[in-house]
Amino acid sequence: MGRHDRYDAIIAGAGHNGLTTACYLARAGLRVLVVEKNDWIGGAAVSRSLHEGWTYSNCSYVCSLLRREIIRDLELPRFGLQVIPYEGGATFTRDGDYFAYYSDHDALRREMARHSAADVDAYARFSQAVMRQCRFIRPFLLRNAPDPTSLAPRDLGEMLFLVKRAHGLGRRELGETLRFWTMSIGDFLDEHFESDLIKAHLAGSGIIGTGLGVYSPGTAYVLLHHYMGDVDGTIGAWGFARGGMGAVSNALGASFEAAGGTIVTGSGVERFVVQGGRVTGVVLENGDSYDAPVVGSNMDVKRTFLKHTDRAALPDDFVRAVERFKIRGSSGKLNIALDALPEIPAAPKGAPFLRGDLHCSTSLAELERAYDDWKEGRWSADPYFDMLIPSQIDPTMAPPGRHMMTVFVQYAPYDLDADGVRSGENWTDAARQAFADCVFDKIEQAMPDIRRHVLHAEIRTPRDIEREVGLTEGNIFQGELTFDQLLFNRPVPGYAKYATPIRGLYLTGSTTHPGGGVMAAPGANAAREILRGLGKANRMPDHAA
Repeated sequence: MGRHDRYDAIIAGAGHNGLTTACYLARAGLRVLVVEKNDWIGGAAVSRSLHEGWTYSNCSYVCSLLRREIIRDLELPRFGLQVIPYEGGATFTRDGDYFAYYSDHDALRREMARHSAADVDAYARFSQAVMRQCRFIRPFLLRNAPDPTSLAPRDLGEMLFLVKRAHGLGRRELGETLRFWTMSIGDFLDEHFESDLIKAHLAGSGIIGTGLGVYSPGTAYVLLHHYMGDVDGTIGAWGFARGGMGAVSNALGASFEAAGGTIVTGSGVERFVVQGGRVTGVVLENGDSYDAPVVGSNMDVKRTFLKHTDRAALPDDFVRAVERFKIRGSSGKLNIALDALPEIPAAPKGAPFLRGDLHCSTSLAELERAYDDWKEGRWSADPYFDMLIPSQIDPTMAPPGRHMMTVFVQYAPYDLDADGVRSGENWTDAARQAFADCVFDKIEQAMPDIRRHVLHAEIRTPRDIEREVGLTEGNIFQGELTFDQLLFNRPVPGYAKYATPIRGLYLTGSTTHPGGGVMAAPGANAAREILRGLGKANRMPDHAA
């Protein structure tokens, strides 16, 4: 006989969004339980020691999108969260040159002029265009996406808010906004810049974590999604969470427990218990069961309803819509323990931009060819990667004098030459190593001696990410960020307010509005809807009311 207990609310999955929901509910006075399949919390925002003395942010690896309102509400700095901005970045060419992206405005202008005098002013126009879009979308992150087909007062109120924001843009800017949200990052950059190298450096944010290429419609918004965060009030800035990305989850966990919450690790949800169209609790894989009138699933919409819910309890059209929801694995990851900093012959020693994100893709055409490989069921022969050495800024990540490197790779398919059965099982150990060798070959473009400094490398394919974290196909956003899967369409039209066809069962993760990244907005929004359903909306902070 397994363990049994009763709570006011249960959250399935201790990823950062689930923990955020749990924190708000506990602070509102509910008795809340979080259950987690792994022996640790954090989902994809984790810090793990997989090589003695080194700490890896082995999934998500940089911090910017985490909403400042949530940091303040949940007092995360009090519980140990510290985000350290990093300084610029660079893209290295095969012929020994580079483009450096400086955080210093004047230094960046000089560097752009070195590659293209015309692109100096073009960058100012590009930045203004992106910031206008950021200012437009940011107010919607902690609000419900209005359903344009609904006449409910709340939907009408949200539509009015949207119309007022859109009207404030003016006719021309509104047209540009609609165009921006549906165009490709490649076309957007081609309109602004002439330097292939500068375009390639900026394009990465439009494809990271996405099964799309630089010329796929919708990737301009993916870039915006990565730009709308901030560090210390600087919009678009990125930083490292001291101690790795697990520091975010650990701070959330500590905040939750300080509010009286309970976390149970080591066994995931086997099924949601549904009676008479209402959720009544969960049964875990180890046989334990817990009752609650409210359950939040931090799993993606496919995993929640196609794997852990009795389909007889769901409308057929809802199930079909869930099956159509696009969640495609496209990303791999390497976490590397280094015995010293590799040499970078092209760059001045100690240059500040080396403490930021480093790349080796030099044109949009090169990036599009990398996508072509993925479409054919192969990892990219000439991959794009986002590479950082966070131990340069955060020495807690590695022993003194040693370093930790993280490399996020596009593209890696969930299945290799898939035969129609999407299982990911054809990622053999040999294939995984060949994939890593391909990435190291590309890194040598900037760091010729990289291989001799490697003490340990964790190689993660989409299948590995799915197996450990529970992200379907290893998709880091819990669903593509395409226009047909945003706002009132995310995850399913008619169910974009975190509630589901089963009364009392809510979605709390990135599969909901406003989408993926370590943002915590979906978790906060779901908490607001749960409290509203319980008649306790006044216990949510004003910014999300």
